[in-house]
Amino acid sequence: MVQGVGFRPAMYRLADSFGLGGFVRNDREGVWIEVEGRATDVDRFVAQLSSAAPDASRIDTVETATIAARGEPKFRIVESAAVDGERAAAGIPADLAPCADCLRELEDPANRRYRYPFINCTACGPRFTIVRDVPYDRAKTTMTPFEMCDACRREYEEPADRRFHAEPNACPACGPHAQLVSASRVIARREEAVALAARAIRDGAIVAVKGAGGFVLAVDATNESAVVRLRERKRRPHKPFAVMARSLVALDDVAVIDDLARTLLVDRARPIVLVPARRPCALALAVAPGLGDVGVYLPPTPLQHLLLTAGPPLQVMTSGNLAEEPIARTNGEALDKLASVADVVLLHDREIHARSDDSVVRVTSRRAIPMRRARGFVPEAIRLPVAGPPLLAVGGHERNTVCLVRDGQAVLSQHVGDLDHIDSERFFSEVIDHLHELVGAQPVAVAHDLHPDYRSTRWALRWAQNTKLPRLEIQHHHAHVAACLAEHGRTDRVAGIAFDGTGLGDDGSLWGGEILAADLGSARRLGHLRALALPGGEAAIREPWRVAAAALLDAGESLDVLSWVPSRELSRVSALLSTDLPVRATGAGRWFDAVAALLGIAAEISYDAQAAAQLEAIAAPGDAEPLELRIAAGEMFEIDLRPAIREIAHELRRGTTAPVLAARFHATLVLAIRESCHRTRERTVVLTGGCFQNRRLVEDATRVLETDGFEVLTHERVPPNDGGLALGQAAIASFQLATRRTTACA
Repeated sequence: MVQGVGFRPAMYRLADSFGLGGFVRNDREGVWIEVEGRATDVDRFVAQLSSAAPDASRIDTVETATIAARGEPKFRIVESAAVDGERAAAGIPADLAPCADCLRELEDPANRRYRYPFINCTACGPRFTIVRDVPYDRAKTTMTPFEMCDACRREYEEPADRRFHAEPNACPACGPHAQLVSASRVIARREEAVALAARAIRDGAIVAVKGAGGFVLAVDATNESAVVRLRERKRRPHKPFAVMARSLVALDDVAVIDDLARTLLVDRARPIVLVPARRPCALALAVAPGLGDVGVYLPPTPLQHLLLTAGPPLQVMTSGNLAEEPIARTNGEALDKLASVADVVLLHDREIHARSDDSVVRVTSRRAIPMRRARGFVPEAIRLPVAGPPLLAVGGHERNTVCLVRDGQAVLSQHVGDLDHIDSERFFSEVIDHLHELVGAQPVAVAHDLHPDYRSTRWALRWAQNTKLPRLEIQHHHAHVAACLAEHGRTDRVAGIAFDGTGLGDDGSLWGGEILAADLGSARRLGHLRALALPGGEAAIREPWRVAAAALLDAGESLDVLSWVPSRELSRVSALLSTDLPVRATGAGRWFDAVAALLGIAAEISYDAQAAAQLEAIAAPGDAEPLELRIAAGEMFEIDLRPAIREIAHELRRGTTAPVLAARFHATLVLAIRESCHRTRERTVVLTGGCFQNRRLVEDATRVLETDGFEVLTHERVPPNDGGLALGQAAIASFQLATRRTTACA
């Protein structure tokens, strides 16, 4: 990662300090440096090269060779080399949040960039979202239309200036500018536009704001009626909103910020950080209804920093889209698609090339769990444990990401989202094309999920047919385990605990509560949770009471504890369950749904994992006694949760409270994980799948397993949910192709 991070200026200063001649240039492979001078000075330059590199850079290898001296007395930064047909390999950094120096200038009335929303330098500013191609030069970014003024050009060419070769360098005289639009009419420009937008938020309006990777919708986070109005217009009844804060001080009043959370919040990636909310607090209840956590972050762009400075200190900043569509990227998309949501639109004339949502991480007692990997982290590459040929992995259907591999480096895309919407499919193709531009690899194979109805799978089938190149089918839960192994650089065999909603198994049934013996080459199913009927199919996922009814009847219990469900509906589901029609799934997520509905927490849901999140939120703190469970012996064991369901029903009739039973259900799953691991031969355990976004589950399972002497691997760089599938598919396919341990599908 040596382009877009101030690497060439750093090398210039290092060479100049030793009086060396020569040059540095970007090329499609990285950075090329030639230095000449006294042998001792050249040796010192090479020895100090890595330590002199900027913090945002990453050096994988340094290759050196001796050539004839050219007699160059000075060191120069020269024009980048780009040869037609040459493969790209240089990494492009993620967008970098405003640095302290730029923020000081932004707030200094004497500075020529005072309140300029697009201030940046070599240490900060947009990168991935504005880059069209490599090598990274201004001409290959969306800054091309803006010719630097004389003052900016002097900064750009002055080695002592921190804007020396800062490619997005600009100022009010020559750079992009903001506009405030209402009803397709420009009502303010430049500084006035930002000031009026901040005032509109303060007055309770909904403002669409052009952020780093796309538009976001902003509203005062303490204004209940404004937040409710945003939910109604966005058609997002329950899914939580993120809150952007003016400062860490502003956050301390509404959330519990520990040292790890504080470090993440000020990191240059500026992710949304999920932390426990303070109760009561000033935030509107509609920000995160029914949840114990709130997502908070600090401004990732100077424009948003200005809005927080002039407007309310706590603002909802949520994706600028409707339902599950991709976020709006262009000004035209925002004015068209967000017209029914936003009262006014704050846009600007710098194009976003790569749309990218905000990243989301969740703080646990030990580490942060990635929930959504996008702006601020993408496109940082992950080195695979085994390098195979160039290939493409297309991920799953929900929380989709894609992955392109070259030279053992896996570049995982930004979050694409669910592929149900036609615009999401277009975004999916857009992301693949952009990865090709940046990585330059020509895949020799494509890896995809087993499920034939995933739109990513259908795309892979068409790609393989059109290119006449092979495809590799990768089982869903094997990919989950492999993603965790890959990010830890491991190839050894582990016990994989893969708990999620549903994924197609090798036997054609729906899995999701799996215990696997797995490495990158293969996976064997050792055990699983008992399968639950899903009466009504997809309807059972949207209406968890259906799964609760199935769990009760399967356990031999009556449906009296679901007395709040209309008897007519219960009768219809009971009749359906008496047939062989309902689909069955072993998914741990469905057991969370069933228990949440039994406890009266979530009869119906409007977003994925809502019932599980609310069940976690109400669980009583502290240690809890597990409910009864049974594990059937055999070559493939079944974790039978029917005794737990019977006990829950009994306790509900006795009047035991929902928080107590929610805590006991979590303890029961931890016990199931512990007992399952002791039934395997492996001493290393991988905890993966969407259920391990649950803080209580992952913390308690890790603690218990480590106490028993197991090594526990959890996700730290990619999400445990389906957002990490593409990396797992890529890791498995690379290993199998490199070791010839599989036969690709024709």
